[in-house]
Amino acid sequence: MNSVLLPRQLRGEMATMAVNGYPHETCGVLAGTCAGGEVRVERVFQARNLNVERARDRYELAPHDLMSADQSAREAGLEIVGFWHTHPDRPARPSETDREAAWNEYSYVILSVSDARVEDLRSWRLNGGGFVEERVVT
Repeated sequence: MNSVLLPRQLRGEMATMAVNGYPHETCGVLAGTCAGGEVRVERVFQARNLNVERARDRYELAPHDLMSADQSAREAGLEIVGFWHTHPDRPARPSETDREAAWNEYSYVILSVSDARVEDLRSWRLNGGGFVEERVVT
């Protein structure tokens, strides 16, 4: 099982962005390093959700925000290691829509947000046709 090292401070930043975006899905980019089955997240970026029609249960990460996060990560000697988004009032498990949009080799952190607070945070990685859960370590 892969592990994702996600420091408490960065978890807190993501939680703040998630709560501020509730009841809509919020999303962003994870930057860090990846080696030996361990993903080390060192920076989190928020991105705009371009899906305004179904913002309550869908997200579309703004390409410009992805490019900006990638540039900032590279300048810091980091790489894009994954993405994060929220599931308002739903479990922190990937949906079929998440699976269809996912890319191999990246971690997908999902935060379950309910009543304007984070209920759960889990990470997933696409493996073949489905997701496998990654262990999140602080």
